[in-house]
Formats: sequence, structure tokens, C-alpha cells
Amino acid sequence: MEITVDIESTTPMFTQLVMQIKQAVQSGQLVPGDPLPSIRQLANDLEINNKTVAKAYRLLERDAIIQPKGYRGTFVHPDAKDNCSVDLNAWVRKELTQTITAFKTAGVTDSEIRIVFADVLNQLTGV
Repeated sequence: MEITVDIESTTPMFTQLVMQIKQAVQSGQLVPGDPLPSIRQLANDLEINNKTVAKAYRLLERDAIIQPKGYRGTFVHPDAKDNCSVDLNAWVRKELTQTITAFKTAGVTDSEIRIVFADVLNQLTGV
């Protein structure tokens, strides 16, 4: 499997990596147990920052597409193919849309929503 990034694309590079790895899993190019390159190796191969690859790997791990196995490396998760169809961004968008619609119906202004949202997010992240 060949992974590439388009530095001219409006799609962030980490998103391009996530999408390509998920597509490879869905198409059968990557199967459970297959090893993935290390973060450092993939970053060097693509000539991009390690942090970009690390972010993509963290998202793929969160979604149970890949699993790190300590010093042995990172591998395709046993349930990766099933987990590729889970779209957390779509779920978050749906939930926020419902919540914001309820706020607006109650008469809350956009500004009030933004201020409270930022406050709650900062409180939850410890900023």
C-alpha cells in the first residue's frame, strides 16, 4: 500500500492519512494484523512533520482502526473493517445541530451560544 499526501490540498494532511488508511482497510489492501510504518518512518517517507502522522495515528487508534503494540509497532486492529464505517464527526455534528436548534428555539443568541460553548470546552479541557 502506498500512502501519499497532497500538500496543495485544502484537506489537512492528517485527514488525508486517516482517509487513505481507512480506504485501504475497507478495500482489503490492509487486513487485521498488518503492520503499519512507524510514525517517524512514515513522516520521513512523506517528508512531513512527525506530529502530523502522530495525530493521524491517534485518530485511527481512537476509532479502533489501528492498535499500537508497544515496541513491536502499530498494526491494523482486528475490528478495523467494521470500525471504518463509524463517523464520529457526523455524530458530533448531528448532536450539536439538535442542541443548537433547541437553544435557538428557546431564544438564545448565537453569541451567547458561542460564549457558553467556549467556557464549557475550556472547563472540560482544563484550559
